[in-house]
Amino acid sequence: MSKVILAETDTQIMACFATMQELRPHLKDAAELLERVRRQEQEGFRLAYIEEGGEAVACIGFRRQERLVHGPLIYVDDLVSRAALRSRGHGAALLDWVEALARSEGRKVVDLDSGTHRVDAHRFYFRQRYAISSFHFLKNIK
Repeated sequence: MSKVILAETDTQIMACFATMQELRPHLKDAAELLERVRRQEQEGFRLAYIEEGGEAVACIGFRRQERLVHGPLIYVDDLVSRAALRSRGHGAALLDWVEALARSEGRKVVDLDSGTHRVDAHRFYFRQRYAISSFHFLKNIK
């Protein structure tokens, strides 16, 4: 099983940049990722990753939440594996890790959203026994 590392230091967070940029191409550099992660940590966000060959090759961003509909849960903001290294089990290992964390904290739900255009990701989530439970609506305010 792949070892999951919680990114706590600036160096660990910035090491996730190349992988995170594959999912979030608007991130311009590792410094911006660090700034955003540190700001989001104030709202409970955490970043974890798996290393291969000394590089972060898969990342998961998550936060602990509580909602009226589900009670305590973990929400997955981001899940990405390097495109060239997919199908090696890293994504599944990260989800297994966050599910074990949720279970250990008495949380009964792991929740995530996935863009409608990410068909390959949807197939992966179905294989991991996730179900489509709702539509997520978004309105950009200008």
